Amino acid sequence: MRPELGDSETLALYAGSEAVFTSGRHWLHPLFDLEGFLASSPVDPAGAVLLDRITGRAAAFLVARLGLRDLRTGLLSRRAIPVLEAHGITYQCRELVDKVACATEDLLADVRDPEAAWAVLQERRARALAKEAP
Repeated sequence: MRPELGDSETLALYAGSEAVFTSGRHWLHPLFDLEGFLASSPVDPAGAVLLDRITGRAAAFLVARLGLRDLRTGLLSRRAIPVLEAHGITYQCRELVDKVACATEDLLADVRDPEAAWAVLQERRARALAKEAP
C-alpha cells in the first residue's frame, strides 16, 4: 500500500502501512502536535514515513528535530532541501518551488543552526497560540 493523505489531512505519519498520526491543521501546528504524539508513542520516527502537503524550510527543521528520515510531500521548497540533506532525510515531492509563501520561510532563510531555528519557531508558535486563545 502506498500511503496517501486524505482530502482533509495536511500531514500523516505512517508506521508500515498504518497511519498512526494524522492532522488537518495548518501552518506548522501538525508537526508540533506530532512531536507530542511521538513523545508518548512507541513509534520509531526513523522507521516511519511522513506525508506532508507543503514542506518549507521551517517544516524541514522540525522534521529533522523529530528524527524522521523519510518525507513525502506535495509541495517542497528549494530552501528546505539543504536542511533535509544535512540531516540525512530522504524526500520525494510532486512539485518543487523556490520558496513557499510563508513569513516563517523568509525568517529562516539564512538560519543554519537547528537550535536557532527552533527558538524562532517556538516564539512564532507561542504568538499563534495566543491569537487563538479566547
